[in-house]
Amino acid sequence: MSTSPSYDVNIQVQLAGDDDLPTDRLQRAVDWVLNAHDLGPETGLSIVITGDEAVRRLNKQFRGIDAPSGELSFPADPAPVPEAEDRPYLGDLVLSLPYIQRQAKAEKHTVADELLLAVIHGTLHLLGYDHDTPERQSTMWAIQSKALQAMGIAITVPLFEFPDSSDDVEPSD
Repeated sequence: MSTSPSYDVNIQVQLAGDDDLPTDRLQRAVDWVLNAHDLGPETGLSIVITGDEAVRRLNKQFRGIDAPSGELSFPADPAPVPEAEDRPYLGDLVLSLPYIQRQAKAEKHTVADELLLAVIHGTLHLLGYDHDTPERQSTMWAIQSKALQAMGIAITVPLFEFPDSSDDVEPSD
């Protein structure tokens, strides 16, 4: 996918001393995902790389979960058909670098690879993918796996275990 367009990605790092983040690779990961979905190069999104406390506050405010997370996705509200000069905006990704660093250490991945996974995962959420059912998770994981492979990342994300709803059903007579 070397001929894919470069999309309008605004990356903001809100932490001091983290100047060596792979922002060029984050851009390429977003480019790959958006190009795979045939979106025009004028499509944009923002990535904010911050700390645990900022992500914890957002997670509590918007999801009711008082804990940090590696990645939060905030899709843009659906808008009327944009005028010709308007640029389609997908939304915002907010990443907790300390959380991602801990995750990378626990999983024995590089921080750069874990960041790329978070950006790919979050971009898919902005495109409407989710993993709240086995079927939707399977679809999301398939494209996520292709994107990771295209970026040269050998991370395999295991599928979540969903409770078997048939266990809750009593046999009928």
